[in-house]
Amino acid sequence: MLKKTKIVATVGPASESEDVLRQMIINGVNVFRLNFSHGTHEYHKNNLKTIRKVAKELNTRIGILQDISGPKIRTGELKTPFELKKGDRLDFYYETILGDKIKDNHYKLSINQSEILNMLKIDDYIYLYDGSIRAKVISIDSEKIQTLIENDGFLNSNKGINFPNTKINIDVITQKDKNDLIWGIENGVDFLAISFVQNAHDINEVREILTKHNAKIAIFAKIEKFDAVENIDEIIDSSDGIMVARGDLGIEVPYYKVPNIQKEIIHKANNASKPVITATQMLFSLAKSKTATRAEISDVANAVLDGSDAVMLSEESAVGIDPANAVDIMCQTIIETEKNYPYNKFNDFENLDNTDKIMRSSANLSKDLNADAIFSLTSSGKSAMKISRYRPSMDIIAVAHSEKTLNLLSIVWGVNPAILVNKSDHLTELIKNTVKLGVEKDFINENQCYILTAGFPTGVEGTSNLIRILEKEQISYYLK
Repeated sequence: MLKKTKIVATVGPASESEDVLRQMIINGVNVFRLNFSHGTHEYHKNNLKTIRKVAKELNTRIGILQDISGPKIRTGELKTPFELKKGDRLDFYYETILGDKIKDNHYKLSINQSEILNMLKIDDYIYLYDGSIRAKVISIDSEKIQTLIENDGFLNSNKGINFPNTKINIDVITQKDKNDLIWGIENGVDFLAISFVQNAHDINEVREILTKHNAKIAIFAKIEKFDAVENIDEIIDSSDGIMVARGDLGIEVPYYKVPNIQKEIIHKANNASKPVITATQMLFSLAKSKTATRAEISDVANAVLDGSDAVMLSEESAVGIDPANAVDIMCQTIIETEKNYPYNKFNDFENLDNTDKIMRSSANLSKDLNADAIFSLTSSGKSAMKISRYRPSMDIIAVAHSEKTLNLLSIVWGVNPAILVNKSDHLTELIKNTVKLGVEKDFINENQCYILTAGFPTGVEGTSNLIRILEKEQISYYLK
């Protein structure tokens, strides 16, 4: 593997063609994100077909992440855009109205989820147009909320609104999200990103839907609200992965706190062996330029060094002028950063169970023996994830009897989900098949050393309990 940190890229109008998707995969994409805040089911279905066609042609495993939109709070329709100035008054009506100018320096509008207005208090802040305009609540009556604008800005219809420090307590899974979830289940996506998660309940609600439909899809909680930061431990515990969504998060909490929050969340996710994605505006200049700023390159590098399993492109690949170039710049940044990566984090994490101890020992042994790779025979993918958290310097080759399990590992740091084997109740048979396929795929050389981890009895989730050293004698034995 050229790099160990994975790349997630959003598919959009700029990247939906077969040629562009192919070059993006060649340049380093591991997972494609389908953003359900935009587009129809038919649109995403066509993109999904193209991705799978190109990935098959390139003989590459590509994961699919479905990002559902959640209850995005937006302004209602405006008669004309508002040119707001500092000191203007902006009234939020409970009743749905057409936004309009009342008189000079005085405007009115409504929002798509007016029940949230009942939760506001005097001196609370409302951020409009995804944080670019700040309004302070100065008065509340039975008809409306009156606010004072604190900075200049233009406001259009249907723009995002944030309520930092206000616990809005709304259901994060809308009817649209439920319909989108069913689409994801029917079309076999690998990961679900859940927007505006507040606590473990939101994750459990999604898991109930998946369980009802017997679907094996990893649930990633998007951390973009202040109360999600407060409840991060229970969210990590209930999720399969985490996305640090820094766009809305930078509005919900003071922007200068975001870097430390990012580091803390990544460390907590690493400790729990849950993959973590760092997202939003990583190489934002590339949406309109061929080159990234030095600050953006440093941002990607720091996210890698912090311990991210994956870094994500949003606008850069969805609507940018050259999505394949954006992937290439991110890939080259990762490769260069990993030359000075803090590998072998054997003392950084808690041992949560006996499997952790086995995986820690296998990673440590691979370092002591200067092994060329670690082979993880895994039913659910969890043992490969547990090895990954110690960040060994050699590749982790995942071996499974399920395509779904291998797909789930496409987002995990340092894991190459490369070998699909037939299910067997006999451990010797399973190792033999792994070695033969490893040699066929050029992952195993008889003159090199490898570590292999597996579980006994075979095929039972959570039973990884043995370590094998594979050198020339053992490799020859299994080949014969």
